[in-house]
Amino acid sequence: MGNCCSDDRGGRAAIGGTPAVIGLGNGNDAPNDAVNLFLRSRGYHGLFSQIQLSFSASGLRDRDVLSKSDPMLVVYTRGRDGVLKEVGRTEVVLNSLNPKWINTLNVTYQFEIVQTMSFHLYDVDTQFHQMEVKMLKLEEQQFLGEASCALSEIITKSNRSLTLDLTYGEEYTGLSRPQNCGRLAVLAEECISSKTTTEMTLRCSELEHKNLFTRTDPFLVISKIVESGISIPVCKTEVIRNDLKPTWKPVFLNIQQVGSKDSPLVIECFNFNSSGKHDLIGRLEKSLLDLEKLHSSVKGENLVLPTGNKVLKSQLFVDTFSESTQHTFLDYLAGGFEINFMLAVDFTASNGNPRLPDSLHYIDPSGRPNAYQRAILEVGEVLQFYDSDKRFPAWGFGARPIDGPVSHCFNLNGSSTYCEVEGIQGIMMAYTSALLNVSLAGPTLFGPVISNAAQIAGQSLANGRHRYFVLLIITDGVVTDLQETKDALVKASDLPLSILIVGVGGADFKEMEVLDADKGERLESSNGRVATRDIVQFVPFRDVQSGEISVVQELLAELPTQFLTYMRSREIKPSY
Repeated sequence: MGNCCSDDRGGRAAIGGTPAVIGLGNGNDAPNDAVNLFLRSRGYHGLFSQIQLSFSASGLRDRDVLSKSDPMLVVYTRGRDGVLKEVGRTEVVLNSLNPKWINTLNVTYQFEIVQTMSFHLYDVDTQFHQMEVKMLKLEEQQFLGEASCALSEIITKSNRSLTLDLTYGEEYTGLSRPQNCGRLAVLAEECISSKTTTEMTLRCSELEHKNLFTRTDPFLVISKIVESGISIPVCKTEVIRNDLKPTWKPVFLNIQQVGSKDSPLVIECFNFNSSGKHDLIGRLEKSLLDLEKLHSSVKGENLVLPTGNKVLKSQLFVDTFSESTQHTFLDYLAGGFEINFMLAVDFTASNGNPRLPDSLHYIDPSGRPNAYQRAILEVGEVLQFYDSDKRFPAWGFGARPIDGPVSHCFNLNGSSTYCEVEGIQGIMMAYTSALLNVSLAGPTLFGPVISNAAQIAGQSLANGRHRYFVLLIITDGVVTDLQETKDALVKASDLPLSILIVGVGGADFKEMEVLDADKGERLESSNGRVATRDIVQFVPFRDVQSGEISVVQELLAELPTQFLTYMRSREIKPSY
C-alpha cells in the first residue's frame, strides 16, 4: 500500500469520498483517485464488458442440388496485422436459406481499441453432419459468403443489432463473383453480470492502536484474488479520523469486477499514514456471499493479522447489504448517447521546420506517419464509431496564418466560419494543408482551444443533446499559460467533456502532469474554485513494440469511467 498517497492533505483527499467501481464509476461522487492510481500502477486498465453475440441470416445462396444449404457460421477477430483468430462456431442449421442459429458466442468488448470481427458462412456437406462443428475442416465445406465490421459498430446501434451484406471476398475462386450472397444480422447483448452492483455499509469495532503516541485513522481496502494468487484492489473507503469504531460510507462492488458472488475477496483495514506507508491493522477473506450472510446474522467477524495468523478482538460488521442493476456505459450508447471527437494541434516553432526530416511535423514522402498523425489516427479510429455524423471540430494553435497575427485557436480546415472536417481522413488532409499555409510561431497556450471545446460542450448540454465530448490536444512543449489553462479546465469540469493531452518529442513534460489529477490533487482555479472532477489525462507519446498497448490506447481506456462519472453524478439516465 506504500504508494497510494503522497501527503496528508492530498492523501486524504484522494482516499476520501465514496469509492468507485473501477472502470464503471458509481452512483454518487467522483471516482476514488487513489484507487484508480493504485490500480493503474498494478497494470489494471480499461473497461471490459462481456458481450453475447447471436446471429441470423437471410437470402443465402443455395449450394445443394436436392435440398437447401446447411449453413454454419464461423466467427473471427482480425488483428492489426490482418491475421484472423477464430472465436467460435455456431451449430449447423439443416435445409435453410434463412437460418437463425441457437448457439451464441461471447466476446470481451474493449472501448480503447478497434475490434474487427469477421464472419464466414459455410454450407456443411451432409456426410459431416454427425461430426462436432469444431472438428470440421472448413476447406472441405462450401463457402457461402463473408462480412466484417467493428464490434463498436454493433454496440453503438440503438437496438445493438447490425445487418451486414455478405460477399464472396478472397475465398471465392470462381470465374465470376455472385452479386447477392444474402445478409447476416448480428445482435449484441451485454451480459447481465456486468450490471449487477452490490452496495454495503461496513463497520469495525475495537480497532487496536498501532502506536500509543499517534491516533488511528482507519480505512478499508477490498481486493479480489486472481488465479495466480495475486490480490488486485477494486475498492477503497474514505479515511475516518481518530476512530476505533468507524462506520464508513457505503461501498459499491460490481459483480463483473470481482468475478462472482462466490469469488474470494480480501478485506484489509489500514491506519492512514501521511508518508504513504499505511499500517495494516487486520484483514479477513470473505466472498460477497459470505458478507451477505454476515449481514443477515447481525454478527461481526474477527480480523486476523497475517503474521502468526493472530486472531484480533477487532471485528468487521456488514450493517447494510443490497444488490441493484446499474446502468452501464453500453446502456448509455444504446440510449442514444454519442461521444464526439475534437482535436487541437500544436503548431509552435519548437516543432521544427516542417520541410526538414528532423521536424515533428515532417511529412515523410514514403507515407510513414509522424507522431502527430499517429496520435490522431490512434484516437480518431476508435472514437469515430461513437459519432454518428463523423464531423469533427479541429483546430491549430501557436501559428501565424498567412498575412495574419499569431493565433492560439484557428480552424484547421482554413475556414474563417466553421471548424468541422469530415471523417478522420478529413482531419489528416486538413492537418497536411495547414502545414503549407501557416508559419510556426508560439508560445504554447491551451486556454483558447479548451475554452472553444467547452463552449461547444456547453451549447450541446443547453440544447439537451445526448453527447459527451473528447478533446485531443497534441503538443511538443510545456504549456506557458498554466494558470489560464487551470481556470479553463476547472470551469469545463462541470461539462460533458474529457481532455486527452499527448506530448510528442523529447521535451520534459513533468510540469504538464500538474494538469492531470491522477495523484489525488484536484485542480484549483485562480479564484479558489476546485474542479468537480478530473477531466484531463496526459501522457508522453512513445514508440511501442510489437504486441504492446500504446499509451494512447491507455488514455482511451479511461474515457468510459469519466463518461459514467459525469452521467451518474448528475443522475442522467439512458432513455430507451
